[in-house]
Amino acid sequence: MSQRIHLNPNRGQVPFNQGYTPDPIATPGARSSGPRSDNEIVAKIQEVSSTIEDAIEQYTQPIRPYIPALARFLIVVTFLEDALRILTQWSDQLWYIQKHRGIPWGLAHLFLLINVIAMVGGSYGVIAKRFPEFSVLALLGVVVLQGLGYGLLFDLSFFLRNLSVIGGLLMVLSDSLQSKKKLFAGLPSISENDRRKYFQLAGRVLLVFLFIGFIVQGNWTTARVIVSIFGFIACVMVAVGFKAKWSASFLVTLLSVFNVLINNFWSVHSAHPQRDFLKYDFFQTLSIVGGLLLLVNMGPGGFSVDEKKKVY
Repeated sequence: MSQRIHLNPNRGQVPFNQGYTPDPIATPGARSSGPRSDNEIVAKIQEVSSTIEDAIEQYTQPIRPYIPALARFLIVVTFLEDALRILTQWSDQLWYIQKHRGIPWGLAHLFLLINVIAMVGGSYGVIAKRFPEFSVLALLGVVVLQGLGYGLLFDLSFFLRNLSVIGGLLMVLSDSLQSKKKLFAGLPSISENDRRKYFQLAGRVLLVFLFIGFIVQGNWTTARVIVSIFGFIACVMVAVGFKAKWSASFLVTLLSVFNVLINNFWSVHSAHPQRDFLKYDFFQTLSIVGGLLLLVNMGPGGFSVDEKKKVY
């Protein structure tokens, strides 16, 4: 905050031989200096951001104990939906893989079966906090395997969305390492703590790639430009860890509204081919919202501006 200025009542009584120079800041009618004005603006911004953070803390307090479980479920919901899609469209999936991808009959069955088992098992492990490292590794393997199997590695939308999904999975891994540290609080855990910091850093950076994909794709309108500007600023804040909880909360709200308005698959006829694409995008966006919720609950981690501000 800016410092107050006190006028000296004896200012006019200073002898001439002491070389008195009037203070332009204290002189009535004089303009404030540039640095002081800048400090006042920064102080105002900090005051507003602190008020917003306090409001978020206050209004989310009743649901805070449930946020980690909800976030974990949302992160894996896209894998559960995909596993259900494969099982309910088994013959169509086989036909596509064999006809368009050239995978032989037996390998096509094995490919789909491995995907279903890995997605269901990995999702259960993440939700139940059982073997989180193996669960996350299984789901990461699914992302790579599907990219290769369906030939989507070089599709920009698929690539950016799955980077964000990977970011959410890394947040889960970081959270599991944090829980381990609490279990063995009396023992040295420097290596685990460092790993957790790196996973948090990588996770929050990758989480914002979905919104970057939203910015670079689609038709430009006035509303889209405004949303893109504010969303991009929030993404940068999340990536560097500056006011990370506030900016992640803003992105959760923005993506949730965007998801309902744009990826409204329920409004499309079940026989329309676009329905499956909208449904896939809808659940992937939910997974990324889950990753952001986990970030709100955990904080940005050691490698962040917020954490460095506590030190200095």
